[in-house]
Amino acid sequence: MPEFMFAYHGGAMPETPEEGAKAMAAWEAWMKGLGDKMVNPGNPVGMSKTVSAKGVEDNGGSNPLSGFTIVRAADIDEACKMAAGCPMVADGTGTAEVAPIVEM
Repeated sequence: MPEFMFAYHGGAMPETPEEGAKAMAAWEAWMKGLGDKMVNPGNPVGMSKTVSAKGVEDNGGSNPLSGFTIVRAADIDEACKMAAGCPMVADGTGTAEVAPIVEM
């Protein structure tokens, strides 16, 4: 079955420990719901640097990456439906870019 990467952008940082626990519970429930289609739950990521022929930018670019997940799905449409349930997509604070992983 093909694999897809969800590249997360945006999302809200919890302001209290209680909000953090609620957010973590939402992520855990969503990931559990993916069942055996979850390949790698991934992680949040820190501020990135953008490297180009012109040099290195420290600001993470115009749409910084905030995390990733790898899943299995029959096709990109199924993967997009799975990504729509991601807590930060569902609550409107972030987006998930969905891309097929190409076998080499």
